[in-house]
Amino acid sequence: MKYDVIIVGAGIAGLTAAIYAKRAEKKVLVLEGKVPGGQIINTQKIGNWPGDNGVSGAELMQKIQKQAEDFGAEIEMEKVEEIERLDKGFKVVTEDDGYEAGVIILAVGADDKKLGLPREEELAGRGISYCATCDGAFYKDKKVAVIGGGNTALYDALYLADLASKVYLVHRRGELRGDAVLVDRLRDKKNVEFVLGYVPEELMGEKKLSGLKLGASGLVGEVKEGRTLEVDGIFVAVGKEPQTKRFGELVELDTGGYVVASENCETSCPGIFVAGDCRTKTVRQLVTAAADGAVAAAGAIGFLSEKKSK
Repeated sequence: MKYDVIIVGAGIAGLTAAIYAKRAEKKVLVLEGKVPGGQIINTQKIGNWPGDNGVSGAELMQKIQKQAEDFGAEIEMEKVEEIERLDKGFKVVTEDDGYEAGVIILAVGADDKKLGLPREEELAGRGISYCATCDGAFYKDKKVAVIGGGNTALYDALYLADLASKVYLVHRRGELRGDAVLVDRLRDKKNVEFVLGYVPEELMGEKKLSGLKLGASGLVGEVKEGRTLEVDGIFVAVGKEPQTKRFGELVELDTGGYVVASENCETSCPGIFVAGDCRTKTVRQLVTAAADGAVAAAGAIGFLSEKKSK
């Protein structure tokens, strides 16, 4: 079956793109290999979505999905295996079928790298977070730990230091990998403690997180014993993994695997646009994902119009 626009990914970027493309009366198919909504559906309360403070991630995404479907977007639960170029568009190959379209929007997102500890998934949203700016406000005057040593972890620790009563910055090496200026700013924070040379070993707590057991990483010169941190929250900042490898021969990726694109969301391949956390960008938030969806859809609509006029 042929469509005007095929969107790969049914997170907030993909579904917003579907809404805008349908408003332009295009035939739209959204393909999702996991669960519509993306990672945000695991967030119990969202405090930074304009106009709906405290809405759950699942509730917000249900509203957006319904809006896309009400406009007439088709959503199929099929994992995209590859995208092939055709003379007049593209063929999207899934596990079960194949579809053709004049233009493609990649909105596959980027998964947070996990700690790999037992019960991590169970405690996500119940003390474990992968986004300090999303969830930090819920830990005002509480004790938290940030796991990681790069700039993301340092920025998270600085942000949380203005909210939490205590911030432990845990890194497996003896030195932090982030910018020295950020490290210096953290050293000036009286409620921030560097916990270097340790790795997370066990999550504590039943229905919600109550602490974190650490073990020596063995990456520093001195011999360290295990340690337990009594914390209400853990913010994991050990990197992200964009879900883009299967498209690497079609569009340009940077060294981190993100699709190279400017603010107009155009990729290196004419007719393919990108939206959301899987593209090169500085800020990855719900509102920027939605904005990308609108911009990518506008680009796709313009591409189809220009192609038709030729």
